[in-house]
Amino acid sequence: MTSHEYDPKHGASVAKRISIASILTNILLALFKLLAGLLGHSAAMLSDAVHSASDVASTVVVLIGMKLSSKEADADHEYGHERLECVAALLLAMLLAFTGLGIGSRAVTSLLQSSYHQIRTPGQIALIAAVISILVKELMYRITKSAAQRIHSAALMADAWHHRSDALSSIGSLIGVSAARLGFPMFDPIASLVICLFILKAAYKIFMDAVSKLTDRACSSDLQERMRQTASEVDGVLGVDLLNTRQFGNRIYVDIEVSAIGDLTLTESHKIADEVHDRLETTYPEIKHCMVHMNPAKHPD
Repeated sequence: MTSHEYDPKHGASVAKRISIASILTNILLALFKLLAGLLGHSAAMLSDAVHSASDVASTVVVLIGMKLSSKEADADHEYGHERLECVAALLLAMLLAFTGLGIGSRAVTSLLQSSYHQIRTPGQIALIAAVISILVKELMYRITKSAAQRIHSAALMADAWHHRSDALSSIGSLIGVSAARLGFPMFDPIASLVICLFILKAAYKIFMDAVSKLTDRACSSDLQERMRQTASEVDGVLGVDLLNTRQFGNRIYVDIEVSAIGDLTLTESHKIADEVHDRLETTYPEIKHCMVHMNPAKHPD
């Protein structure tokens, strides 16, 4: 049985539009925060600018991953290319980790090598930049997350969390800059260190999600239970004997065994199997392929 039609080009088109908007926004935001960090003498804002600049590179990775994963199946990849999107997510996680470690290293160096009085008090422009960054990045997070959920994109969801980590890091910048302007200049490099931790946490989350999808991890128990219920509602199905699922990039493979009356004809049995197959793939569009096996129902002795 073949799976229902799925248009990967639509997902790639949505991801492309979101990603281009993300790239333009991040370029402008990174330049603004860089200027604010330089003029306002804020290490935290400079770190935030580096984080936004890394967003540009990460979004390019997402675009490449979506483009490759949307390719049709071929002789060398008969099951499609969806896992290439997970590879893109892994690259994004590594990029985030290196960015976070670089920011953390500079923050620690600043704290160790500078005395309390050597750290300059940040200017008001750094404070304004932090507020604008929080608002813009949170908006980008919500827009990107919504698109990722619609097209079931792991790479785009990873990019959404990158936006959220940038928004959280800007909150750290806001706190650090505010504390420094209130007479505690050491809080500015400390804020950079906090930004590092936010970035590393986001990188870890993205990395583990991509790894789970590359290693044939099963779907959540809640989703499997809903699939069982959907199959059970098909006329002629007396029970679900077995349900195995595995994630394949942003798609799902399903193997299901259902039981029916044992004396059905082959044609009748095949009709029930077809209905189970179609019902599952219609109800859950993330399913790439569903294999249905029919069993004769076991009668009690």
